[in-house]
Amino acid sequence: MNIQLNLIAVKTIIRKEMIRVLRIWVQTIVPPAITMTLYFIIFGNLIGRRIGTMDGYDYMQYIAPGLIMMSVITNSYANVVSSFFGAKYSGYIEEMLVSPMSNASIIIGHVAGGVLRGILVGALVTVVALFFTRLEITHPFIMLSVVLLSSIVFSLAGFINAVFAKNFDDISIVPTFILTPLTYLGGVFYSISLLPDFWQQVSRINPILYMVNAFRYGILGTSDINIIYAYIILVVFIITLFGASFLLMKKGIGIRE
Repeated sequence: MNIQLNLIAVKTIIRKEMIRVLRIWVQTIVPPAITMTLYFIIFGNLIGRRIGTMDGYDYMQYIAPGLIMMSVITNSYANVVSSFFGAKYSGYIEEMLVSPMSNASIIIGHVAGGVLRGILVGALVTVVALFFTRLEITHPFIMLSVVLLSSIVFSLAGFINAVFAKNFDDISIVPTFILTPLTYLGGVFYSISLLPDFWQQVSRINPILYMVNAFRYGILGTSDINIIYAYIILVVFIITLFGASFLLMKKGIGIRE
């Protein structure tokens, strides 16, 4: 299958994904905005007044980048895991597999759909954040690149989850027991400098900590970690997860069984 046909296949999947997201916008776009608004009101406004400042910034201003990144991560993941599992459940994944469409095209198309939803929701949450606090982008390239790379990572993770999922309960296990705890412990609401040394080192095992802090550095210019490490982790995760996704598709694990 030549490059032109692969591009057509990828664009077709992306178009399908965006139509799906926009068709059910009440489920895919509105809920994250409402949830993040509640976070800003409760944590930023009510609790934040008592906390004061964090790393020299108003508390609401400090948590805003973390909440934006949290919405990008969860929605990128949710879009791909629900879409690809839906394709398996409905049986039309078989039509893709018997078509001239390459495995890489199927992966890239679904991941791109997850990235677009993540960025769309992230942009909406950013607008919501501006009603509560002032955000001045210090490093635009770092901010945009971290959002893009992070959404790719979790779109790929969602794809792998969908491959192994056998029912609708399976697609909620990872978000509930892994993704949500890692996100809340990823420095969204606090600086790890507040933790004892032992727990600081434990926190550094969490990859989401690097994504949140790199994004915060792009906006506010402050971070608990070295930004270079964040980029290394993101690139390594993308290569590893894409390789795993491609291998699963090639062997038909969870799909042709």
